[in-house]
Amino acid sequence: MVREASTFAGDIFKLVGGTAVSQAIVILASPLLTRLYGPEAFGLLSLFTSATAIIAVIVCMRYEMAIMLPESDHEAANLLAGCLLVTCLISGFTLVFALNGDLVAGMMNAPDLARYLWLAAPSVFFSGVFLSLNYWNSRTKHFGRLSIATVASKALATGTQLGAGAAGYVTGGSLIAASVFGQIVATVALAGQIWREDRDIFSGVRKKEIYLGFIRYKKFPLIDTWSALLNTLSWQLPVFLLAFYFSPVVVGWYALGMRMLQFPMSLIGKAISQVFFQRSAEFRSDERFPLFVTQVFRMLVITGMFPILLVTVFGSDLFGVVFGEAWTEAGLYAQILSIWAFVWFISSPLSTLYVVFEKQGFGLTFNLLNMISRLVSLVIGGVLGSPTLALTLFALSGVFTYGYLCWKMLDLARVPWSAVYAIVSKNLLLFMPAGIVLLYLKYLDLDPVVLVLVGSLSCVLYYLYLITTDRQIQVVLIGFGAKKWLPFLFRHG
Repeated sequence: MVREASTFAGDIFKLVGGTAVSQAIVILASPLLTRLYGPEAFGLLSLFTSATAIIAVIVCMRYEMAIMLPESDHEAANLLAGCLLVTCLISGFTLVFALNGDLVAGMMNAPDLARYLWLAAPSVFFSGVFLSLNYWNSRTKHFGRLSIATVASKALATGTQLGAGAAGYVTGGSLIAASVFGQIVATVALAGQIWREDRDIFSGVRKKEIYLGFIRYKKFPLIDTWSALLNTLSWQLPVFLLAFYFSPVVVGWYALGMRMLQFPMSLIGKAISQVFFQRSAEFRSDERFPLFVTQVFRMLVITGMFPILLVTVFGSDLFGVVFGEAWTEAGLYAQILSIWAFVWFISSPLSTLYVVFEKQGFGLTFNLLNMISRLVSLVIGGVLGSPTLALTLFALSGVFTYGYLCWKMLDLARVPWSAVYAIVSKNLLLFMPAGIVLLYLKYLDLDPVVLVLVGSLSCVLYYLYLITTDRQIQVVLIGFGAKKWLPFLFRHG
């Protein structure tokens, strides 16, 4: 099992390596971007990405998920070809959506967005192609390819945003155009690598085989498409409703808060989710599968809990220091959403289990419940005229719904609840000393810079403690080859 864990860790770090570099580019550039662009510009970017995300999630009619499941690469290659055909069809429909930009932007209470909606069609097309290729990439375990594409995408998109801002083009359109440019770069980079190395496999693609694959995996478009659509729509509800009830400025604050919360989440969680899905599909019948899921759950808790709780304690101070006083409200939103973000972080990789066990009906039911609870929460806050109340209710509903999802997935994997309790309680205790110190410093009303420095130091010490004492983390690092370049960390292992 140690050998399998090390291999699993190595695949994760092939993804995390690229994700870490790309996210580092975004994080390092964010203090500059927030001083070049105002909250309204970020709000327009969020509205555009939310609108296109709803279409992009069904651009392949969810057949991309099926690419992981066939035993033969021949069948999977035909599914990939089918995904690309469906992508072209859905992208064509998106063009109709884009031609009615004034109507759509008016419904979002953001008329300035209309002039940029023509970019929706290429954004959806390249999202669909990238999504299809990404699942093929996961199937063939070439996780390093994705890292290259991700870094190239973020570097060029962020550089374009900075360049446009420095030149005086500080509008939402600059952020949107640069974001679409990044999607195109990532897709072309990944497609080039796959075509260069795997093109012989695609010589067996036939129309009949594509059709048979569509029939074999028809549950994905018939059931999982609606589940994914509801899930994505529920994710974008805050952007649309905050714009409708308030303004793009409030959306901009929310967008930055969510981006910073999702940084540590996406850095580890997305990579774990992708590799976990592939491993679960491969080993779901293995008697050691519950232990494997327990170890993944523990990894999610120990890597995510500490930084999220830090944001809960002093998020508004952190944002004010790092991004400027104009973004303090975004830090408050991050504080409100932080606990929910942690529960989502844990449950998101585990949620792939209902696909692995082909229980798409549960996924549809969950996503319907999730969307309704979010809609009710945000409407109540909007009607009462308080964005903070709207987000508080949104976060509370999310803790309960994603907590339920996590419970169901762990139960499906037969993970013992005594292990879950032990993992969560131990890591809460590890945070307590830092949490008490930070709360006391806030009580003393010290300069926010002091809080940020103390919080950052405590986070660094926590991860150093994990690296030097935790065997599972060391196995992960060994899988990445860390024993060669940091041998002193493994002198006891």
